[in-house]
Order: sequence, then structure tokens, then C-alpha cells
Amino acid sequence: MKMLKELLSVLLVLVTLSSAMGKPEKTTPKKEKRIPQTLSRGWGDQLIWAQTYEEALFWSRSKNKPLMVIFHLEDCPHSQSLKKAFAEDKDIQKLADEEFVILNLVYETTDKHLSPDGQYVPRILFVDPSMTVRADITGRYANRLYAYEPNDMKLLLSNMQRAMKFLKTEL
Repeated sequence: MKMLKELLSVLLVLVTLSSAMGKPEKTTPKKEKRIPQTLSRGWGDQLIWAQTYEEALFWSRSKNKPLMVIFHLEDCPHSQSLKKAFAEDKDIQKLADEEFVILNLVYETTDKHLSPDGQYVPRILFVDPSMTVRADITGRYANRLYAYEPNDMKLLLSNMQRAMKFLKTEL
């Protein structure tokens, strides 16, 4: 009986050792550092961005705020330089945050009113809460009416103020 107990003890030790040694080490795969993707796409991470044109129109109407729609492409150098200037301009960021519903799109919408003079990027259009595209608020280029460049931030800010002024006087 004593020999059986010793044999069982040795067997238990061997089983414990072999199961502990036989387990493969847990390796955690290295995770790449990724920049979180937000709806801002770099145009102002602290701002609240609408996800779709339909959602933006709903917010604009329900909050009685003008909508600013930015069309751009991620791999377009003109879009990238405008994005940088827009994101770094504190006055534009503040006004966009407080007084606008904002949306940036990397694709065209089905609303042809948002491309009154063509589908080019970058371009910025304003839509009032009655869902009227404000084609009368333009940039400074005759061949691309809704285009802005990084040195046009004062004009963009002025146009944002015009969009707000029209809101108060026309609606």
C-alpha cells in the first residue's frame, strides 16, 4: 500500500511537471500604433462631425444651424494643405464648433446642388436649415467657385459669418 502511495505521488509530480512544461508560451502579437480614425479625418478632431449628408441635413434643420460641407480626398495635396490650414485656424474651429453643423466627405453625394460648378476637390459649400444650398457664398476663384486654398482662411471665415448672417435675415 505504501508503495502504491509513493508511486501515485511520483506519477502526480510527473503529470504536473509535464503539463507545465508542455504548455506553449503565450505570445502576444505586436500591435502597430494606429492613429484613431474619426469622422473629422484631421479637419478638427475636437469638433462634432456629421457622418452622412442626410444626418447633417437633419441636424441643421433641428438645431437651426447652417451646414458646412467640405469635399476632399485623402491623397490630394490641395486637400491636405487646406485641411492643415483649416485645422490650425482657431477662429474657424471655434465658429465651426459653436455655430455650424459640419460634414466632410471623401465621396460625392447624390445631391447635384452640391456640385453647381463641377465635382472638384477641395471645395466647401454652405447649406441653410431650409436645405437650400447657398450657391451665392463662393471663394475667390472664377473657375472653381467653391475652392479655397490655405491662404484663404480669412475669406472662409468671412463666408462662414455670411452663412450665419443669411440664416438670421432670411429664415
